[in-house]
Amino acid sequence: MAASSSLFSSSMHMKVFASKVSTFSEDFSGCHRKISCSEPRYSTSKCCPNSRFLSLKMSSKGEQMKKTCQRNGIPCRALKIEQKTSFSPGLKFHLDDVIEAQQFDRDTLNAIFEVARDMENIEKNSPGSQLLKGYLMATLFYEPSTRTRLSFESAMKRLGGEVLTTENAREFSSAAKGETLEDTIRTVEGYSDIIVMRHFESGAARRAATTAGIPVINAGDGPGQHPTQALLDVYTIEREIGKLDGIKIGLVGDLANGRTVRSLAYLLAKYKNVKIYFVAPEVVKMKDDIKDYLTSKEVKWEESADLMEVASECDVVYQTRIQKERFGERFNLYEEAKGKYIVNQDVLKVMQSHAVVMHPLPRLDEITVDVDADPRAAYFRQAKNGLYIRMALLKLLLVGW
Repeated sequence: MAASSSLFSSSMHMKVFASKVSTFSEDFSGCHRKISCSEPRYSTSKCCPNSRFLSLKMSSKGEQMKKTCQRNGIPCRALKIEQKTSFSPGLKFHLDDVIEAQQFDRDTLNAIFEVARDMENIEKNSPGSQLLKGYLMATLFYEPSTRTRLSFESAMKRLGGEVLTTENAREFSSAAKGETLEDTIRTVEGYSDIIVMRHFESGAARRAATTAGIPVINAGDGPGQHPTQALLDVYTIEREIGKLDGIKIGLVGDLANGRTVRSLAYLLAKYKNVKIYFVAPEVVKMKDDIKDYLTSKEVKWEESADLMEVASECDVVYQTRIQKERFGERFNLYEEAKGKYIVNQDVLKVMQSHAVVMHPLPRLDEITVDVDADPRAAYFRQAKNGLYIRMALLKLLLVGW
């Protein structure tokens, strides 16, 4: 959000302009705290430049901001640090956008899952919910999608909201004419209250969030991240296994290009005594940035070429598709990776009775169809859980707790 220091005057009739682009001093660059600028009859939230995706509550940062404002002629009395940390009904959701998995701490995850359980009850028992009546969501998808786009649209409609949608914005929007992403976002925000965007470029969601004055949800940005998928995956694991601490999970398939497994790894690092096995063809092994992150968080991980051994150890086998579209003209590398690791009846035989098979879908041949009948096949239940998580996020971003 933006406000120049000139907006703060000694007048009791201060006018505050709210947007998402900050022009505060560079001294704020490390701050992730929200602040409130308060005068009689006027109140609005302000964010420091890098507060877009995190919410920290360190008093030292607040003191630093006060000193900075004093140097820039901003009255200290105009700053009040918000200390509310509870998730009580009526409070504003502390995130402006959902862009990456690193935004969420464990307490926030637990609270979101509680809201998701409420949404499950609404979906089953109150099909006429009007919780989001009067709100309009724009789904802006530059890549193909079935589950993500339809679950978001279903979530909005089940809560009484309305939807504007474009299924293939890369070809059937002004992007085909050369319009920049920033111009598209500025236009679409004028028609809607929240934007859900999928894009083919990593980092596009962050650019959109920086540009927009309304909430933006990352529905997948190229090989970058897919935070709402990670949320529904963790929600599914908790429901299926009964816990998150102490689990063992095998991530299988295209780990280099898989935004779902990257985001999931970030979230799993929030839990205790988790061990992650990476099972992937050589050309699509998990990238070092994720490995380094897990190591920094003291999360145990191991690379393996033996799916059968990993499956026998794990609570969750998380299979992914080898993504042909990420290989471009390197067709020979795609052929090398495709079909190397397949979950079939042989894998089921070595899995523990409580373990589950998950997959973000769509699948090709990496899970055989005869696995579907096994009660440990959780991937369609996983897809349904996406509805509840996305209902929860829309509710939180638009109306709060």
